[in-house]
Amino acid sequence: MCGIAGFIDQSGMQYGDWTTTAQRMSDSIDHRGPDDGGVWIDTGFGVGLAHRRLSVLDLSPAGHQPMMSACERYVFTFNGEIYNHLDLRRELQNKGHLWRGHSDTETLLAGFGQWGIKATLEKTVGMFALAVWDRKRQTLTLARDRLGEKPLYYGWQGGVFLFGSELGALKVHPAFCGEIDRGALSLFLRHNYIPVPYSIYLGIRKLLPGTLVEFAVGERAMAAQTFPEPQAYWSVSQAMEQGLAHPFAGDELEAVDALERLLVGAVRRQIVADVPLGAFLSGGVDSSAVVALMQAQSTRPVKTFSIGFHEEAHNEAEYAKAVARHLGTEHTDLYVTPQQAMAVISKLPKLYSEPFADPSQIPTYLVSALARRHVAVSLSGDGGDELFCGYDRYSQAANLWNRLSRLPLPLRAAIRGSLSGVSVSAWSRLLAPVMSVIPRRYRRWNIGDKLHKLAEILDSSTAEVFYQQFVSHWKSPEDTVIGGAEPSTTLTGTRLFVNAALVETFMAKDMVSYLPDDILVKVDRAAMALSLETRAPYLDHQVVEFACQLPLSMKVRDGQSKWILRQVLYKYVPKALIDRPKMGFGVPIDSWLRGPLRDWAEDLLSETRLKREGFFNSEPIRQKWTEHLSGQRNWQYHLWSVLMFQAWLEASRA
Repeated sequence: MCGIAGFIDQSGMQYGDWTTTAQRMSDSIDHRGPDDGGVWIDTGFGVGLAHRRLSVLDLSPAGHQPMMSACERYVFTFNGEIYNHLDLRRELQNKGHLWRGHSDTETLLAGFGQWGIKATLEKTVGMFALAVWDRKRQTLTLARDRLGEKPLYYGWQGGVFLFGSELGALKVHPAFCGEIDRGALSLFLRHNYIPVPYSIYLGIRKLLPGTLVEFAVGERAMAAQTFPEPQAYWSVSQAMEQGLAHPFAGDELEAVDALERLLVGAVRRQIVADVPLGAFLSGGVDSSAVVALMQAQSTRPVKTFSIGFHEEAHNEAEYAKAVARHLGTEHTDLYVTPQQAMAVISKLPKLYSEPFADPSQIPTYLVSALARRHVAVSLSGDGGDELFCGYDRYSQAANLWNRLSRLPLPLRAAIRGSLSGVSVSAWSRLLAPVMSVIPRRYRRWNIGDKLHKLAEILDSSTAEVFYQQFVSHWKSPEDTVIGGAEPSTTLTGTRLFVNAALVETFMAKDMVSYLPDDILVKVDRAAMALSLETRAPYLDHQVVEFACQLPLSMKVRDGQSKWILRQVLYKYVPKALIDRPKMGFGVPIDSWLRGPLRDWAEDLLSETRLKREGFFNSEPIRQKWTEHLSGQRNWQYHLWSVLMFQAWLEASRA
């Protein structure tokens, strides 16, 4: 696991010495690779490549990057792990390739020379972001792994092309000007993250997962500072369509056995490392299955880590401890105080390099810090929810849309007006007697809040629009961001799949946005800030493709999510330790904002400050802040996104 950066500068050193600049870009992300670093310059074309190394495989100098191929055609800087590189290496060795070391970097370089870049990527199983300078064709190719585990920013600033694992690497280049993209800011308020291909800065993009993009030096595209269209070598949409066209043909027992074999193989490949390795363990289905398969393949107790909270509603540590005890892992947990958790908040703007507002970023950082004291690599259960229908919102949204879509749009618009015309508190008072007598599982004590949220999405025109609104935070962010016209994204552009159930479509939408742009960003930045590599066996693309072949009935059954994954897990862990309501990996931001974080938030949300900075209309923000403080509404996610932007803006100007 490493960090990469670089540039193409044809200004004739207008911005200073290229080697010095490349070194500064490398130094800015040294947390991603504290073990080694290097730069390489092609003075004839103004190409600079930089690298930071976290040594996990081949700890010797033979793994140093940037690395040149044996044929001296390609120069390469690479962040990630290729789990099947030994298989590729054997194939290449049969074709006469000789080796200087045993790194996957060298394997990829040999593959580029033998098969070409795209064909080599299609053969890989792994996670990566990479840059390849082809000295013969004078082209720079950037590529990103299939599911988006590793980040890659790129774009134009001051006539110079820049790229890097984090925005911090781009920002230290003298050409960087960094004008904020107000459209991206609107997307941020909607999602609490900025979806691909956008970044917070105009002219800077994030490369889509499963794609590569090629820039040819000297061509008109370079002179015009345009963005070539990324080429897909794999996509969630294609995997979904293939799965629907060719569903799994076996019975349930065969499906469970097939999934277990795939997961065993994925875990086996990912526990290969030349440094200490462990796993995050929450005690939920996803992480417990990963740890169970790790322990089954290990001769020593696996090191596992969990974070506990003294607030019962946010604490899974005891469940994790019970699973660890059953599996025989070497378990470490840490109970975090509110003061320890809140101390992380000041680090967040620097950790994430662009605004990011998933509050679970706080415990993610804390569990990463705990793990890093003992290991350099940690496996996680990320991706299990998206693959096996683990989120309740999939079924909730599908059921709600199926009912609402039967009503004419004008009628739904009228109902919306009626619901929103009565205040939240009035609805709650009016329906309180009803809530007290209906069965407990149907009670909603914040019913007024729920009705207002329903009103906001009632008149959606299509299922795609409905789901986007269903999972949005600020429903109309352009009304809050000054000049914030909202651009289209992979969410707004993804069509419904033929023959797919709505639940499956919603899962696929999360796979192309929420997973890479929220979940994987959260884990990558938190862990890499501490020089900890994370690996996610569920995101092995062979596991993903198999999951896409499974019928929905094998994922959700009798109201229980992740049915097939549970069947695998039950072979290793008793049901009694696993079957319980799902808990989020969260912190009580709502009460913190009314208590210990109130002064900090008030300063960032002051009307004077908002007007002076000129990014937000202050009225809707101040209204939500007032309602939240009074307890009338819980606006924690809306406010957290604004606060994270404000804190990021302050840090970026320091």
